[in-house]
Amino acid sequence: MLKRLHRGVWQRLPYGMRRAGLFRATALLAPRPMRAAPAPPLIVAGALRTATGLGRSARLSLAALRAAGAEVAALDLTAALRQSSDLPLDPAVGEAVEGAGTLVVHVNAPLMGLALLGVGRRRARGKRIVGYWAWELPEVPAEWRLGIPLVDEIWVPSAFTAAAIAPIAEGRPVHVVPHPVAVEPAPTRAGRTPGAPFTVLCMLDASSSLARKNPQGVIAAFRLAFGDDPGVRLVLKTQRLRDLPEARAQLAALADRPNMELRDATLDERGIDALYAEADVLLSLHRAEGFGLTLAEAMRRGLPVVATGWSGNADFLTEAVGVPVPWRLVPAEDPQRTYHHPGLRWAEADVEAAAAALRSLRDDPDRRARLGAAAADYAATHWTPAAYVARLREIGVPA
Repeated sequence: MLKRLHRGVWQRLPYGMRRAGLFRATALLAPRPMRAAPAPPLIVAGALRTATGLGRSARLSLAALRAAGAEVAALDLTAALRQSSDLPLDPAVGEAVEGAGTLVVHVNAPLMGLALLGVGRRRARGKRIVGYWAWELPEVPAEWRLGIPLVDEIWVPSAFTAAAIAPIAEGRPVHVVPHPVAVEPAPTRAGRTPGAPFTVLCMLDASSSLARKNPQGVIAAFRLAFGDDPGVRLVLKTQRLRDLPEARAQLAALADRPNMELRDATLDERGIDALYAEADVLLSLHRAEGFGLTLAEAMRRGLPVVATGWSGNADFLTEAVGVPVPWRLVPAEDPQRTYHHPGLRWAEADVEAAAAALRSLRDDPDRRARLGAAAADYAATHWTPAAYVARLREIGVPA
């Protein structure tokens, strides 16, 4: 009776209060790091079955370490983190690893407590604990401080995220460790079928803030560049948009044109490969990115990228490998509240410049080919398993 009463009271609390309570309670209960030195094996922990950026981050890390021949194990925390199981689980995941090691937890700071409770005290004991975190604004929210006492060090995918986290790290090392997106050779890109429309691709996860991903800007740039030209096509690929019916209706109305397609689905690796294979250009007018995995994945496949030239992707998206779009800073206002920090600022991309870039790439196949080849070369140099392991060794991690 008392348990049911407590549950009823908890569920009646505002969502924000429940969320803050969860973060604080799990941070208090979670095992503390023992200041262990880095040691093998590396244990990659995260939501390995979830189609999110951090889920992808964990899967890439695991795959790269295996490909490089490192001593590695894995723990799937999808259920512990209460996240959706979108993808099948690698049968090699779930090994119980006790004793020394380096535990790399791919969840953001507020959820470190919940993640470590999922790992368990027995498996966490004696290990060096690393938080692999990503954030998309110049400063992190106050709740991120809860994760600091739970880690020995912090890895981040970009210099932008490092600059946001370093001021709260309390002396802990903050290392930039880019995602190893080139774990496998990229699929060979077939030439365009004669008569096929010039295809612009935009990919985003609606649950990660539509305001941040800015599909409306993508549609506006495409319309400005091409109007209803039947010789071009915009494929706007989303996932989890069905969970936001009002936003879905608004976006569907904007994309209700003969040369635009709105697709909402969660794809496996084969489906993602097929989607990239359809495209001639990737367009992202995001207002902020912690790294820009979709951009990097496109570059790995030799696809020219037109994207906002601000935040995490500024580490790699230069005029040598793509088209950085000019921007201006505006208040970070997010109706979904995920990134609603009006005191901070994020980027508003120049839609006219993006439209001009799209027209230029459509009209100049040689330039498309040059940028695509340069992008693929960059990925094959900087984001391979060998490059990933070399970076870990640079920061003192035995791999």
